[in-house]
Parts: sequence; C-alpha cells; structure tokens
Amino acid sequence: RPPRRLPRPSRRAIGTAAAGPGRRLLLSTPIFYANGPPHIGHLYSALLADALLRHRRLRAAGPGRLCTGTDEHGLKIQQAAAAAGMSPPELCERVSGLFRQALAQAGVSFTDFTRTSEPRHQRAVRHFWGALRDCGALYKGSYEGWYCTPEESFLPESQLAERKDAQGRPCKVSLETGHEVHWTKEENYMFRLSAFRDPLQNWLRDNPRAISPDPFYQRVLRWLDEDLPDLSVSRERSRLQWGIPVPSDPTQTIYVWVDALVNYLSVVGYPESHGAWWPAAHHVVGKDILKFHALYWPALLLAAGLAPPERILVHSHWTVRGQKMSKSLGNVVDPATCVGQYGVDGFRYFLLRQGVPERDCDYYDEKVVKLLNSELADALGGLLNRSTASSINPSNTYPCFSEPCFPKVLDSREAKGMGRASAEDYELVAAVASLPAQVAGYFEGFQIYKALECIAQCVRQTNGFFQRHRPWKLDRRDTEERLWLDTILHVTLECLRVYGTLLQPVVPHMADKLLSRLAVEPGERGLSDLTFLARYDGKPCPFEGRQLGPDTGVLFQRLEKLETMKNRKQ
Repeated sequence: RPPRRLPRPSRRAIGTAAAGPGRRLLLSTPIFYANGPPHIGHLYSALLADALLRHRRLRAAGPGRLCTGTDEHGLKIQQAAAAAGMSPPELCERVSGLFRQALAQAGVSFTDFTRTSEPRHQRAVRHFWGALRDCGALYKGSYEGWYCTPEESFLPESQLAERKDAQGRPCKVSLETGHEVHWTKEENYMFRLSAFRDPLQNWLRDNPRAISPDPFYQRVLRWLDEDLPDLSVSRERSRLQWGIPVPSDPTQTIYVWVDALVNYLSVVGYPESHGAWWPAAHHVVGKDILKFHALYWPALLLAAGLAPPERILVHSHWTVRGQKMSKSLGNVVDPATCVGQYGVDGFRYFLLRQGVPERDCDYYDEKVVKLLNSELADALGGLLNRSTASSINPSNTYPCFSEPCFPKVLDSREAKGMGRASAEDYELVAAVASLPAQVAGYFEGFQIYKALECIAQCVRQTNGFFQRHRPWKLDRRDTEERLWLDTILHVTLECLRVYGTLLQPVVPHMADKLLSRLAVEPGERGLSDLTFLARYDGKPCPFEGRQLGPDTGVLFQRLEKLETMKNRKQ
C-alpha cells in the first residue's frame, strides 16, 4: 500500500517534561552491541552520562537514573556467534558480562542494566509494535536496497561509495563507516516515516535544545529537508532467527533497531509505569547513531502516542594517532588496560577533559601521561601537598583568614596600598567565586571538557598565588607574618575545597581523597550550598580552625613514560 498521512500528533505528545527542581531525570547511554568487547568509545559515552548524573546528584536536583546495557539481537550477533562456535545466547552472556565489568572498572554509577534478551524488554517491544500497528503506522511492502549488516540498516545511494574489496573486485561501501553493503530484496513491514516530517520539524523548532551540540541539531534539520523514505522495520525470519518475532506474523523478525530503541521505555516500566519518568530522558549517543535517535526514534514515539525524549546529547568519536580504531589495524584501545596504566580517575579525567563532543578526538599514550602529570599530579596534587605541609602548617589545621591582610574591595584596582593582597590575588578570588556557576553552565550545555578547562585554569592561578607570596619564607614567630601566612594558606585551601567539590563527578576517588584531607565532611560536599571564602565577605567559615584530615600520601601519582612502564612490567 502507498504511504498515507497519519493523524497529526498532539502538542501534548510533542511537549517535553516539566522542568524545575525535584523533577525526575533518566540519563542513558546507548545499549552496546554484544558482538565484541568494549573499547574506549563505549566508555566515553558511559562516562559522559555518569558525570552528568553525578553532577545532578551534587546539585540535589531530584531523582535521577542512569541506564545502560547490551543490544543482543540481530544478524551481526547471529553471525558472530556462529563464527565463535557458540549459540547467540552464550555469546551475549559472555559479552554482556564484559561490558558490565568494564563499566564497573571505570566507576560508572549505572542504576539499570538492560539486556534486550530479557523477557521484560521483549514484552515492552511487542506492546510497542502493537501500538504502531493499531495507529496505522505500519504496512507490509516489498523492499529492496543496499543493506549494511554491520550497521543493521538499508542505505540510500547518496550514502554509498565505490571501492574494491580484499580480492580487488569492485563493491559498494557505506560512505560514513566504510562497511561493505549488499543488494537485498525482502517483503517486510514498513513504518510510515514519511508522514512524520512536519511533526519532527515542529518538535525541533519548538525545542532548539533537543539535540546538542548545535552542529548535530542543524544536521538533523537538514536531513528533514531531504527525502524521508519509509523505514523497513522487520526482517524475514528465514534470514534472521535471533530476534523478537513480529506479533501475529511468525515469518518476520522485528528490526533490531526498533527492538533496541524501546529499551529506553522498557527500563522505566513501559507499558504500565513509564509515565513517572518518560519523557524526562536525556540520551547520550555517538554521532554514528544520530539518525536512529533523532529521526527514527522520535517518529516511532510520536506514532505510538508518546513524546520524544527531552534531549539527545551527541558526541564524536575517538581516533588513535589520527586513525579510526579497527580490529584490522590492531589499534583498538582496551579500557581495562587504560585503567591499569592510569588508574580509574586518570582514565576518566583524560577522556572527559580531552573529549570534545563536536569533533573527533585523538588518543595516544604520551598525550595521556603528559596531561595527567601536568594537571593532576603537579598542578593539583602539588598544590595540596605544599599547602598542607607540616613545615608551613605545623598545627595541621584549616588556618584563619585575616581581613586586614586581605580586605574586601569592590574593584581589584582599589587594592593598591590596602593589606598585603595584590590585584592578581583579587582576580583569583573573583575567578574561583564564579567557578561553580560556570561549571554548572558547561555541564548543562554538555560541555564537560570546558568545565574542566576552567577548573584547570583556576588551579594554575592558585599555584601562581601560592608561588608569588612564598609562604615558606614567612616567619610564624612574627605576629604580622603569621597572620599573612595563615591567610595565604586559608585562601589556598578554600580554592582546593572548591576544586575538590567540583571535580567529584569526574574523578570521584581523587576528589574524595582531597576533600577528606581538608576535613570536609560528606554532608558538606554538595553544590547547592557551596560557598567560597566566606570570611572575605565578613561571614563565618565553618572550616576555620578545624583539624585537617590524615595525610594519605600524594593525591595522584606521577606517571612514567609508557616505555618505562613496560620495561618495569617485563
């Protein structure tokens, strides 16, 4: 049958969940395809979502969940299992375990792990299919085109290129991934995607923050201006047995992407109790699956009478020394190896500090070592060690602030001749005072790397402040010098306390170590009531005079060059 126009979805269905404090939020990673072990690209998606959830919890913004899991159906799984000499369930059990392990090793605080082979998920998929069928969004038709097995999708000619295969024979490949495609003709169920151009355009124009960063939002708008053919949403059962059968038609298997996307609903109790969480969902996805999440998924939801997700947060890929990661090149980066070499916090910090969602980022070991040594071991760790050393803080307490030494001024240019603080010192205080709001804005804008950049810049400024005033040269026996020495230490520890608090979503173990050293109690580590240098504003500081926590050694151990690490292991 030719496609027909569906009833226009209501504005209520398209609208997003109510904003405000205390509301629920579901953060999600893609569910990872269970045909091979995890690599750093998978972990990058998970760490972005994890950092967003941790930051939300520190703001006490309301209940939050982080869902992840494994996508366990499809032709690729069927083929990979056959090649490995095992059944699809056996392969999925093993690979799903590898993903769970990798996520746990990287400190990802997921609350839900969905496997598409689970009965609860399959029941949700069958119900969702029924909703699509009942509203007239599906029809059966003959479909033929270029099919890409690794991507589990048909591709139009515009997304193909001519290449030669390993034997030198001409073949067609996907422009984006380079995977070979094959001409396939089937009778399948089709989804009337073409009927959803206007609803999708309206949704995006009414919600300009629905897809971030903006270049990806603009890309989706351009897609909607192009041809939008109906979507094949099933496969012949004779070709694909490993999947969920189409209800009432055992000759067809539900398309793996429809099956996989419904995990975002099944995890929150669809079809009975999903309303408590949906559509307050933020999907973190790689750019290679943007079309599935920003075109197909919202259209499927609208057809089923549900609202699209509130936001789709898109990131780019990781290359290795400028090359795409691939098994054939032997350059796939194993997350477990990274965690072993750089520690959990080192691995997390590097990916979140260097990863820029808008563009592909490059990974190589020397770059990791240089960044972690510079920013974590030297700048942050060195500052903590120097400012808490027994030689300049023999009482091991949070020192007192002297207002005459560092008087409050409205303009740093007025500081000349007042107290002992310089104009640069006032600039530092202003920068750190504005840091929490800056960091919150960057997290909200899905620019975690910029938040870390701002923190690193302030850490450098604080080191400059400490070095400029040389507290180790001051004599505690002199009353005036002691007051200034304690003020320098107080300001430095206050800066460190802010950095430790703000870094908790990214490097939780290291931040805990830093805050424990400063005797900051667990109940004093939230962002909603984070204050900085209260004594500068004439208010009491709850930390002043408090005994510092135990010294548990260096904050972050300096890393040796990779060659030295390998030689030592050998």
